[in-house]
Amino acid sequence: MSIHSSLKQKSGALNQHRNVLTRAERVAKLTELEKFDAAKNTALGLPKVRSIKAAVAKKPKKEAAAAADGAASAEGAPAAPAVKADTAKKK
Repeated sequence: MSIHSSLKQKSGALNQHRNVLTRAERVAKLTELEKFDAAKNTALGLPKVRSIKAAVAKKPKKEAAAAADGAASAEGAPAAPAVKADTAKKK
């Protein structure tokens, strides 16, 4: 018997970002923020803790290409011609 498609787990399901933290994760986060002390507070009725996914910044393509061109010209490589020879002959 096959499993229903909605019940299948994806390959990286355990590594995905979750919006809801477990109680232990909330206690750890509140302890870091110094809003929870195990000696004084109870683990029941904890305040909400915001879970933010850190986004990886992408490099702009224009700056990367300009840096590569600048490095090539700094090494003494000849610069690419602005106009092709074929178009110059036709005029």
